[in-house]
Amino acid sequence: MERRLATGVLVIGTGGSGLRAAIELAGRGTDVLAVGKRPRLDAHTSLAAGGINAALGTMDPSDSWQQHAADTIKESYFLADPQIVETVVRGAEEGIRDLERYGMSFAREDDGRISQRFFGAHTWRRTAFAGDYTGLEIQRSLVAEAERLGIPILDGVYITRVLVDDNTVFGAYGFDINDGTRYLIHADAVILAAGGHTRIWRRTSSRRDENTGDAFRLAVEAGARLRDAELVQFHPSGILEPENAAGTLISEAARGEGGVLRNALGERFMERYDPQRMELSTRDRVALAAYTEIKEGRGTEKGGVWLDVSHLPRETIMQRLPRVYQTMMELQMLDITREPIEIAPTAHYSMGGVRVRPEDHGTGVDGLYAIGEASSGLHGANRLGGNSLIELLVYGRIVGRAAGDYSAALAAQRRSASVVAQARAEVDGLLAADGTENVRALQRAIRNTMSEYAGVVRDESGLTAGLEELDRTRERANDIGVHPDIAGFQDLAHAFDLKASLLAAQATLESARERRETRGCHNRSDYPQSDPELQVNLVWSPGTGVVREAISPVPAEIAELIRDVSTAGKLVE
Repeated sequence: MERRLATGVLVIGTGGSGLRAAIELAGRGTDVLAVGKRPRLDAHTSLAAGGINAALGTMDPSDSWQQHAADTIKESYFLADPQIVETVVRGAEEGIRDLERYGMSFAREDDGRISQRFFGAHTWRRTAFAGDYTGLEIQRSLVAEAERLGIPILDGVYITRVLVDDNTVFGAYGFDINDGTRYLIHADAVILAAGGHTRIWRRTSSRRDENTGDAFRLAVEAGARLRDAELVQFHPSGILEPENAAGTLISEAARGEGGVLRNALGERFMERYDPQRMELSTRDRVALAAYTEIKEGRGTEKGGVWLDVSHLPRETIMQRLPRVYQTMMELQMLDITREPIEIAPTAHYSMGGVRVRPEDHGTGVDGLYAIGEASSGLHGANRLGGNSLIELLVYGRIVGRAAGDYSAALAAQRRSASVVAQARAEVDGLLAADGTENVRALQRAIRNTMSEYAGVVRDESGLTAGLEELDRTRERANDIGVHPDIAGFQDLAHAFDLKASLLAAQATLESARERRETRGCHNRSDYPQSDPELQVNLVWSPGTGVVREAISPVPAEIAELIRDVSTAGKLVE
C-alpha cells in the first residue's frame, strides 16, 4: 500500500532541530508535516545531558554574545564559519526564551534567575541546564508545544529519498518501519534534521539504528555536498560492555566531581599528558591520552582504562551523579560507589555535515535545508560544550521561517513521475534482494574499519587501507538479502542504513586523508603539527571528491576578544 500526502514543508527528523523548525512553520500558518524513524520522545536530543549555552549574564554580567562568539571560534581551531557562529550566539537568548514559553523548567537561583555554570573553554558561566537531563527536558517541551499547535508527526517512518527534479525539491519517499506502508509525500520544501554519522564507529554514544549518516546520504543523493566530514568529536568516557550498549557515555560530570583516571597498571596517567589540569583537561586531550595508554599496552584486557569515583562520598555520587549510578547498575550491575568503571574513547558528535549557507542553511538544492547535527559550520574542529543544543533552537527558528517563505513564493508545485518511479524502484529492488550477505555483518565491518583506521589517531597508510576495506564492503553489499518478517520492516531500514553508512564512511576517510595536519579533534600521527594552509573547510561530494573552501575572516570586534580561557579548577569540557 502507498499513502500519498501533501504539505507545504516536510521536516525529516523529530529531534530538537526538526521540532523547532516545525513549530516555527505552524506558528506562521504554514502547512507542515514532521516524520521520524524513532518515537518523538526518544529522539537523540533526549540523550543530551550537560546544558545549553547563551550569554544571558545571569551569573556573570560581563558576558556578551561577542565573547561567546570568540570562545566558539577559538575552540573550533578557526574552522567555524564566523557568520554561522554570530547568528547562533546573537540568537541564543531568544532560543532560551522560546523554551521558557514552551514550559521548560530550567535550574534557577533563589531569586529566580536562570542558573548558569561553567562548561569547557567558556570565558564566563553561560551554560543553562535542567539537572543532568537538559536534552530530555528540551525534547519534552518541544513535543508538548508541537502537540499544542496540532502539528502532524509520523513516528516510525523511514525516508529513503528526497525527491528532486532539475535541482529543485518536491518531496520525499519512504516507508513505515512496522508495516511497510509506503509514503509518497509531496512538499514545496524539505528540511533535513536527521542527525549525524557517529554510529559508523564501533564504540559510539549513539544508539543502534540512529546517526548512521541518513541525512548525509539523503542530501548528497539530492545534489548537496558534505563539509568537514572528518571532524568527529570523540568523548573520552564510553563504556565497553554490554556489546549492545558499548559507547554509552559516562558523563564528564564524573570527572568534574573528582573522578580519577587510571590505566591497568594503576597509574594516574593524566600526569603524563596534562599535569596541571589532570582529569579536568579538554575532552580531545583526555580522549587522546586514554587512546595512547590503550594503544601502548597499558590498557585493560578488554581495551579500556579505569574511571574511578568510588573514593567520593556515597552521598555526593547519589546527588551529583545519579544518572551515572543508575546507568551502570542497569547495564552492568556495577556499583560505582564501590568499583571503577571501565571506559574507552567513543565517537560522540559529527562536527561536520551537510554544507549549508550561513543565512538560511540552504544546501544549494532549491527548497532543501539542513539543520542540527546533519549540518555543519558552527563547531569546526572542536565543539564548545553546550553549543549544539542552542544551535537547534536558533537555526530551527531561522530555517523554519526560510522554508515557509520559500514555499509561499512558489508559483507552481513541481512533480516528476520518473523521479517518483526511481524512488519506488529503489525500495522494490531491496525488497527483492535475496543475496547471501547479512546487512548487520556489513554494518559491523564498516564500524570495524572506521574504528581501526579513522579513530582518535589517523595516518596516511591507515586511511588508504580503510578506503580499500570499504571498497570490499561495498562490493559485498551488492549481494545482500533483505527479509521483512512478521515483526516489521526493520531489515529494509537496516539496508538503507548500510547505504548511508557506506557513503558517510567514504566521505570521512577521503576528507581525513586530505587533511594532512593535526587540528583539534583530528589527530594525524604522520602530520603532528597544524598547517596554516589547511585552515580551510574540506567539502566532499562523490563526483568531485574533496575540495578546499576558504573561510570568511573573523570580524574585528570578535577577533580582539579571542584569548586563552582560564581553566583553574574547572572541568574544561
